Order: sequence, then structure tokens, then C-alpha cells
Amino acid sequence: MSSTPATTTVLKSLNGAMHSMMEADERVLLIGEDLLDPYGGAFKVARGLSERFPERVLTTPISEAGFVGVAAGMAMRGMRPIVEIMFGDFLMLAADQLLNHISKYRWMYNDQVHVPMVIRAPMGARRGYGPTHSQSVEKHILGMPGLHVVAPSVLHDAGALLRAALLDDLSPVVFVENKLMYARRQLSAEGGRIGELYARSSSDRYPTTTVSWEPFDHADVTLVAYGGMVEIAMEAAETLFFDEELVVEVVAPSSLQPLDLQPVLDSLQRSGKLVVCEEGTAGAGFGAEVISRVSAEGFSLLKAAPKRVAARDYPIANTRSLEDMILPQVADLVRACR
Repeated sequence: MSSTPATTTVLKSLNGAMHSMMEADERVLLIGEDLLDPYGGAFKVARGLSERFPERVLTTPISEAGFVGVAAGMAMRGMRPIVEIMFGDFLMLAADQLLNHISKYRWMYNDQVHVPMVIRAPMGARRGYGPTHSQSVEKHILGMPGLHVVAPSVLHDAGALLRAALLDDLSPVVFVENKLMYARRQLSAEGGRIGELYARSSSDRYPTTTVSWEPFDHADVTLVAYGGMVEIAMEAAETLFFDEELVVEVVAPSSLQPLDLQPVLDSLQRSGKLVVCEEGTAGAGFGAEVISRVSAEGFSLLKAAPKRVAARDYPIANTRSLEDMILPQVADLVRACR
């Protein structure tokens, strides 16, 4: 990417948000595995919290179902818990809590009970962690009514999204953090620009940000991406613009469920061509949902069949060369957008 204005890293943004929330609000606590300093969690997002707030950083045995359930009880009793899942793959060990409990209590008890909690889940590959520590499993929870799913990218303020998810959202939120993003710097817009890119964002609690190499009066392709795939999508858009003079608008939602489709439809009015990418596998995934909704709500905008770009249907390998073969790459997006 060309030089762009940068603020703090995603990791520092998340860590700073937790520090400030715990300092300002005694209801906020953190629960999970290996959180205590000096370790500070598997990816160090919790660093410094147990030293400052020793009674509100709770380290647990290895039982995701157990500590997610404990946090749910705390939320129903007025606390605002943040749960850290060590690796997002292990979110499936708490599937019963997600599907049969925390996502349903509000409805079961006629809105007299709320479960305002955030479950932070580090997802994704490209770090050589292998088949059971590299997956993007969020598609398996996108169809659970009552559960919100938020996924920041470098185009969003991750700390602000975490704060909104915990303090402003009465629904339980799964907060998807792509592991490769932790060291990345957040890109902030100034005057509608991020460096040479044109940028615009919706004003929702969980905004969608759209970037383009040209003003928003023409586009050849609408490329929808979230989380860690946003940087890859932006690199593909840059390649296509300078090598082939194709204008690709990258649409990056921060909320996967519920999904605000309007920014996608707005972009399709200019492009007529849709490509959706995700790091997980394609079957029954985010891309399938976006394309289904666009077909139902904006079919007349499409000038070509929509395309999905996703991981191949294999377990993710440890070896870098095999991992690259399995996961979607810049070249895959370039081919899909042509």
C-alpha cells in the first residue's frame, strides 16, 4: 500500500479501550485463560490489566463452556464482562452457551433479562499455527438470532468498536479479532481521504467504511471484505487500479450480524459487479449471505454474476507454502475482479 496516515496499532487500541473502560466503570471485568501479568493473554491484548485491576481480571481453567457461562451469569446480574477466548477455534467449545442460552435469554424472559457481554475471539491464519489454531469459524454463528457479530479491520477504530459493543449494545457480542491485525496500524480518514484513497463511513454504532482510488462517482467492481481480508482486498484494488486502470471499491463492514447492506448496494449502483471475500471457507459463509441478500434486495443492480473468494476446503496447514495455497491471496482477488 502507498503511504497512509496511521494512528495506533489494533492491539494497543483494544488494550487501551479495556484499560479505560475498567478504570471508568466498575461493572467491567475480564475473564479467560492465562490473562494475568506478566503473560497478559496469548496475544498480549490484556497486558497490564491484572496489575491495575487484580479483582476484575479472572483467570480460569481450560473450559470455554464454563467461563462463557459464568460471564453470562455476571452479565445478567448487572456486570459488563469481556471474555477472552485464547484462540477463536475454541469458540465452538462454548457453542451450547451461545446457541441455547445467552442468545435466547432476552426473548425467553420477555425482555426482562439482558446479557450485555463481549466475547473476544482471535481468528484467522497466516501465522503457521496449523489446523486447530488458525480457523475462521465465525460463519458458524452468523445465523444465531439474538447474537451480534462484530469484526474490526484496519479501516476501523477497534477500541471504539469494543467500547460500543460492551457499553452500548444490550445484546451479547462476539468480537472477531483477526490475529494478523494485532500489529497493524489503524488507518484514519482525514477530510474524506486515507492517504491517496477516498474514504467514507456510515454513522452507525458499527460503521461500514468504503475506500476507492477514485471519487465515488464511478467504480468497476464492488469488493466486500471484513477483518483481516480488508488489507488484502485493498492491495488487490491498488494492483488493479495501477496495472489495469480498474476502479475497485472496497466495502468493509464492521458488523457481520446484523449486516447493513446499504453501503454494498450504494457501491453496486456505481459498479454493477460484486465480489465478496472471506478468510474462512465459502460454503454457507459470509459471502453466500451477502450474495443472497443482494440478489433479493438489489438484483437489478447486478451486471454480472457475483463471485466469492474464500479458503479452499482443507484444514489449514502449518507450512507457509501450503497455508498460502489454502488461503485466499491478493492474486485470487485480482482474478475475481477482472
